Amino acid sequence: MLRERSCLLTENTYICVKECPVHGKKTPMTQPSLYRQTFEPEERTKTLLSWSSGKDSAWALHVLQSKPDTEVLGLFTTINEQFDRVSMHAVRTALLKLQALSAGLPLQLIPIPYPCSDAQYEDIMRMFVEQAKHQGVTRFAFGDLYLEDIRNYRESRLAGTGITPVFPLWGMPTADLSRDMIDGGLRAKITCVDPRCLSPGLVGSEYDRAFLEALPPDMDPCGENGEFHSFVYDGPMFHKPVSIRTGETLTRDGFVFMDMLPDEHRPAAVER
Repeated sequence: MLRERSCLLTENTYICVKECPVHGKKTPMTQPSLYRQTFEPEERTKTLLSWSSGKDSAWALHVLQSKPDTEVLGLFTTINEQFDRVSMHAVRTALLKLQALSAGLPLQLIPIPYPCSDAQYEDIMRMFVEQAKHQGVTRFAFGDLYLEDIRNYRESRLAGTGITPVFPLWGMPTADLSRDMIDGGLRAKITCVDPRCLSPGLVGSEYDRAFLEALPPDMDPCGENGEFHSFVYDGPMFHKPVSIRTGETLTRDGFVFMDMLPDEHRPAAVER
């Protein structure tokens, strides 16, 4: 006598078979007894990631991409409306768009006037939160590492909105994290340095082991305190590299910046 059992056919589909209780031989049941039962995976949490163009937000994307319970719907970035660049990183909007294209994700730009009062900024972000909720978003992810005041600010502003802030890199030891990024294939250029903390000659450097070794021993290797900022042009979070070239170096508001531009003359990178 054969008994019926269910066996895995594909990832979410099961098929009924007959099995001999003596010999254990399994025989697929013929129609019309053959049936399939499909189990839908649990719904993933819809998330938007705050995107600075730098290494921490890029690695946060990489971490989120590995979580089966998370669906990254897209990226969002606040832009200085007057200069059409990311604040502090001073990265051009055109490069942000190329990063999003390489990540295969939509990018939502949030123009911020210059100058901008706290009240103006909060009104703009409040409107963006409402737009995100209409998209079904329930979480905003941030690449913050350990600064409690920044985390507290984000949590307080999102409290009661229906959007939960998450911090996928929070609490990771930055010495280990910096090496994991580099060893994991992240490639970035240093776009900005604070000359009070770091030699201006390091602007434009590659974020690699040599750069880490050039840092003062008491400096955070991820620059979490604003000692430097970066632009990511390749890594496991991208389908293909972003082709860039370096432009002029300039000093503004006490910081040294290296302008980064799209490299239209370099052959298009092959998608991985």
